[in-house]
Amino acid sequence: MNSTAKRIAVIGGGVAGLLASLTAAHEGAKVLLFEKMPKVGLKMGITGKGRCNLTNSAPIMDFIAKTPGNGKFLYSAYEKFDNEDLLSLLHSWGLATKVERGGRVFPQSDDAQEVRHLFMDRLKKEKVELHLEEPVRHIIAADGRAAGVVTDKGRCDVDAVILTTGGASYPRTGSTGDGYAMARELGHKVNTIRPALIPLVCSEVYCRELQGLTLKNVTLSVEAGGRRKAEEFGEMSFTPFGISGPIVLSLSDKVSLWISQGRGVKGTIDLKPALTREVLDRRVLRDLEKYHLKQMAGALTDLMPHRMIDTILELAGIPGDLPVSELKKGQRLALVEAMKNMPLTIVGTRPISEAIVTAGGVSVKEVNPSTMESKIIRHLYLAGEVLDIHAYTGGYNLQAAFSTGHLAALSAVKELESE
Repeated sequence: MNSTAKRIAVIGGGVAGLLASLTAAHEGAKVLLFEKMPKVGLKMGITGKGRCNLTNSAPIMDFIAKTPGNGKFLYSAYEKFDNEDLLSLLHSWGLATKVERGGRVFPQSDDAQEVRHLFMDRLKKEKVELHLEEPVRHIIAADGRAAGVVTDKGRCDVDAVILTTGGASYPRTGSTGDGYAMARELGHKVNTIRPALIPLVCSEVYCRELQGLTLKNVTLSVEAGGRRKAEEFGEMSFTPFGISGPIVLSLSDKVSLWISQGRGVKGTIDLKPALTREVLDRRVLRDLEKYHLKQMAGALTDLMPHRMIDTILELAGIPGDLPVSELKKGQRLALVEAMKNMPLTIVGTRPISEAIVTAGGVSVKEVNPSTMESKIIRHLYLAGEVLDIHAYTGGYNLQAAFSTGHLAALSAVKELESE
């Protein structure tokens, strides 16, 4: 390494920090990576349920659309380094990947630890100076520019700083919101953080009674005040505290926002979204004729999971021991309505520590989208989840972190070389 190489401190060894470190080092900078945990890439090692959903195969415009939290801010980052660029890089390092349902890209091995170890090996190859278990407390600014960092071990002078400390979710991986305090200390605005991609808490007792039950091909609708509405089709499950699963996580960003605004949120589950009420009623009639000698609790096994029958009958006001032959038309219509409009009272989200990503963070209005450099402090760059950026599940959040980390590093090196 050239002894005259510019020194860049990267704060945080997550997805954005790892690629920022490798990019800057590859471009000739002397990189010092500070990570407060004993290992780097801990959150990377648990993403995608331990399989690491690296990115998505969708066109980049879809990435923008799938990023409700300031997606348009990412145009420049994606132009410089998109999903194809990421996969080309990973493949050149020897990682085999595969594409699954919804365009999700995973390592062929289904092992997130393989990805983490690959990055660790690259850090050694690029001679990144790794400072583990050394949390950064402050970023030093002098004459309007980042000039160093202060850790528990003292001061370290550098030519530029890249802040990639992540959000406030999964604190056991090191994401505890430290970067917000550092950015705020330098004059940056930090927009209120809240959980996104998070299970929802409901007040209905039947959620607890049905815990562990997964529903497929259903529609979950949510609304606040009867004016703000959203819905998703797919898979969800009941938990001891409420609901979770893919469509719940997709809707949770809106729900989290509405709840933070003090709005009451209601939800409904349509167990048979492919059928109109009239068609479903005819289907119910056929089943009741088929099981006309049974009680109602035993006549609905073809229509829904066995564990749901008592709940649906209770919602419809129908005794489970009522003989099918005694069911009145009004009761049958109430049964149809219960299946098409199963109510949920959403009272909150799980704690932010359980969120897959954090909504809120350092305001992107104070960061140059073309370089990721702070508009307030020169030679300070920000990337990844510390910024007020968040996307839906499917690999979009990791790609945003990779792309912004890459752009921040390239910009830092280029700016320093031009001086």
